[in-house]
Amino acid sequence: MKYKLFAEIVLLNDFPEKRLKKGDIATIIDYHPVATGKDGYTLEAFNALGDTISIVTVSESDIEPLQKNEILSVRKLSAA
Repeated sequence: MKYKLFAEIVLLNDFPEKRLKKGDIATIIDYHPVATGKDGYTLEAFNALGDTISIVTVSESDIEPLQKNEILSVRKLSAA
């Protein structure tokens, strides 16, 4: 599935080196097509106040679109 730039997505895996966890929401800021294999995306994650906390590049299999039957929640950002 090709996602649109600036779409909000949910992470399907933890990325501890970036302080991101499964279920966190991020915004797509770049698309990396691959001829063979899965495409990739660069994501920007924000804190609750809108400040950037991390930028990470992931495989398409690491993300999925938000669904209307999901609810947002808040967690404390773990220390680096």
